[in-house]
Amino acid sequence: MMPSPPEPPLSLRPDEVHLWVVEPERVSDPRLLAAYQEVISAEERARHVRFRFEKHRLQFLVSHALVRVTLSRYAPVQPHAWRFSVNEYGRPEIVGDTLPRLRFNLSHTDGMAVCAVALDVDVGADVEHSGRPGQTVEVADSFFAPSEVKALRALPVERQRERFFDYWTLKESYIKARGAGLSLPLDQFTFHLEPGRPPGISFDPRLVDDPETWQFVQVRLGAEHPAAVAVRRARGLPLTVRCQRTVPLAGDGPPWVVPGGY
Repeated sequence: MMPSPPEPPLSLRPDEVHLWVVEPERVSDPRLLAAYQEVISAEERARHVRFRFEKHRLQFLVSHALVRVTLSRYAPVQPHAWRFSVNEYGRPEIVGDTLPRLRFNLSHTDGMAVCAVALDVDVGADVEHSGRPGQTVEVADSFFAPSEVKALRALPVERQRERFFDYWTLKESYIKARGAGLSLPLDQFTFHLEPGRPPGISFDPRLVDDPETWQFVQVRLGAEHPAAVAVRRARGLPLTVRCQRTVPLAGDGPPWVVPGGY
């Protein structure tokens, strides 16, 4: 029998984003994995089996179960009953006019998956595995805004990789919140990182957007897992990211709060 989801509803204020965090590789209970198979849709099950490697199948299964179980914390809908539509760039949205105005965004990487939930505002989240092999700073030279590359290269070499992922998670969170994916050129918006201040953003004139309508929060989920959250919400208003570690349908760890905003 599939475990029952948590009793809804959790409260979600307009000045909050809730960030639910799971480590997929730590989920090994066959009963839980079978329950996740029941929770996800037939289309998701078909996508799940197409992954070549077991690690990626597990990440997909756990992260997509995370979305459904998490949303059921805020509305009287069983996890398997959620229905989604996707825009032309693949961003999913909840289908149903009578449901709460929930917005969500999923991100997963090796060792971590996150689901950000907000109320009636565009939200994007990204988590990365900074220990992964491959180029980092060299990627910035080709794709980041010139001022970001300059700031990155000005740092001592041993700090450049960490700063690269600061920029990368912020950029990913923004384009995911916009729902336009990599159709937004990464060099047409610039992040400004100053110690003790939330990240700021500015835009090339070709990219029509207003920096005063965005807030960003950086979250460190582990030694090798930087993350960022983007919210379309006016600067100057309070914003809090409430983080919660969880194993969907099994239990939650202790929460913590990350303040943000100007």
